[in-house]
Amino acid sequence: MVKRITILFGGTNKERLVSVASAQALHRALPDAELWFWDVADTVHEVTSPTLLGHSRPFEDDFKPGSRGIALEAALDKAKAEDRVLVLGLHGGRAENGELQAMCEMRGIPFTGSGSASSHLAFDKVAAKRFAAIAGVKAPAGIALEHIDAALAEHGRLIAKPARDGSSYGLIFVNVRQDLVAVRNAARTEDYLIEPFIAGVEATCGVLEQSDGAVFSLPPIEIVPGEGAFDYTAKYLLKSTQEICPGRFSPEITAEIMAQAAKAHRALSCSGYSRTDFIVSAKGPVYLETNTLPGLTAASLYPKALKEQGIGFADFLRDQITLAIRRTSS
Repeated sequence: MVKRITILFGGTNKERLVSVASAQALHRALPDAELWFWDVADTVHEVTSPTLLGHSRPFEDDFKPGSRGIALEAALDKAKAEDRVLVLGLHGGRAENGELQAMCEMRGIPFTGSGSASSHLAFDKVAAKRFAAIAGVKAPAGIALEHIDAALAEHGRLIAKPARDGSSYGLIFVNVRQDLVAVRNAARTEDYLIEPFIAGVEATCGVLEQSDGAVFSLPPIEIVPGEGAFDYTAKYLLKSTQEICPGRFSPEITAEIMAQAAKAHRALSCSGYSRTDFIVSAKGPVYLETNTLPGLTAASLYPKALKEQGIGFADFLRDQITLAIRRTSS
């Protein structure tokens, strides 16, 4: 029996805007797939193609499903009863920290991307960095909040980011003592990862697992922010940000980025696909984080690398669906 392919998008966290843009790209590649929107009220809504594709400003405006929804758990029960496979066009929060994946695994619902344990591990930047380092990936040392004054004096510049968030939300660059106030204030509401600022070129590298058993790194991408930092605005809203694929790195650095991305993928037990971010410093690539559900929008980095590798987006998705079904049935 052929399973019903369903694109699940939205979510209850800040990255739901990016998720809608990913869903638009997924729907164009899989036009026969059904569309389910997970709303902030923890309800799931069936969505029509015109409603999704007609949403013209996904990175800025909230999506309105225009239909009555059912509770998330009821929707997952429905997915199981109707023999659906979920293509996850989701990012961040409970969609990427393993909670949704665990809910699917308990019901035996196939879904694309990494499983619950891997997702939970990779989503915590501190734990992910520790596991990547075990695999031999070079990662920066962390700084405790109570030591940031001394660390600023020692290193001159620091960077702070939410320990469990994505799409470059909440980045704080610490250049002067006044910036420490912003870090302390932000750390009152969520855990923050604090590191020495590392000068260099930003890079990212996707890893792909295929249904034939092959696992390999895609061409690394060089990121040149249009106005300083590669934050949410630079990533999705500024036309001046350059994403160069393949990146203009030496053959040796390119090989090292690809090898380290593959090591991080394995160390975190990722499945299907992942994307790992680096800073290429004067001493080589330095690990930042691994994304188990990277953006799949028309402007996203992972699809750019697939294209450079000569892999069509629809072919990639169909192969990920095959993998998802196989993992659930094994």
